[in-house]
Amino acid sequence: MNRLLIFGEGYTGARLRAALERDGWRVTGTGRNARAGVLAFGDPAIDDEIAAATHILSSVPPGECDPVLDRHGAALSASRAWLGYLSSTGIYGDALGAWVDEAAPVGGGRRSARVAADLAWQALSPRVHIFRLPGIYGPGRSALDRVRDGTAQRIDAPGQVFSRIHVDDICGAVIAAMTNPKPGVYNIADDAPAPGHEVTAFACRLLGVEPPPPTPLDKADLSPPARAFYAENRRVANAKMKRDLGVRLRYPDYQSGLRACLTEDSRT
Repeated sequence: MNRLLIFGEGYTGARLRAALERDGWRVTGTGRNARAGVLAFGDPAIDDEIAAATHILSSVPPGECDPVLDRHGAALSASRAWLGYLSSTGIYGDALGAWVDEAAPVGGGRRSARVAADLAWQALSPRVHIFRLPGIYGPGRSALDRVRDGTAQRIDAPGQVFSRIHVDDICGAVIAAMTNPKPGVYNIADDAPAPGHEVTAFACRLLGVEPPPPTPLDKADLSPPARAFYAENRRVANAKMKRDLGVRLRYPDYQSGLRACLTEDSRT
């Protein structure tokens, strides 16, 4: 039986678990608190799960260090399991709106801890798959939800674009790499980087409500991390993902992805 261990089973990990369990996989996760199928991160049973796993994926973000490598790096390096790490395209920093692929330099942005973790996972084993992710959205976590709860903003930042990816396309890329392993670094992004205000406006149209008025970036009510996010501008290229992993995106743009979110939200 295929057995997956997910370090840090959050939003994406839970979606991946559901997809794989439908195909007969056994999935164990870790989290801050134990619950059914999920071990607390410090549980000694994790050592046994590492030894038994056929596949291991980490989505735990780094702090001062990567906590998974700090605690379990030796066991992971010795394991014969498939290894994967969910990283971030934020490690590319500001590209002034240009396209960035996996060969682009890293370390010039605001994600120094994430850069260190990304490089540490690459150094762990030649068998590691690194998945660099932009903004993640999906059912229950999209512009639709921000419009519904009244927190949506249309930030007017001329020339600013962002890449994004539907959670199910992350799962599809990870499963493709598990099925036909090709270790290396992969950008997992959709085909259509776009300004955030366009995404918000489209979500409003789907919900049949008036979009919020544009707000100049310098007057927007943003947290420091969100403001730092707007200080970077890049388009994330995904050709390697398609070529080497054979991925065909279910949602190649935010329009198709948000329509799917609306449909799924209406069923729950």
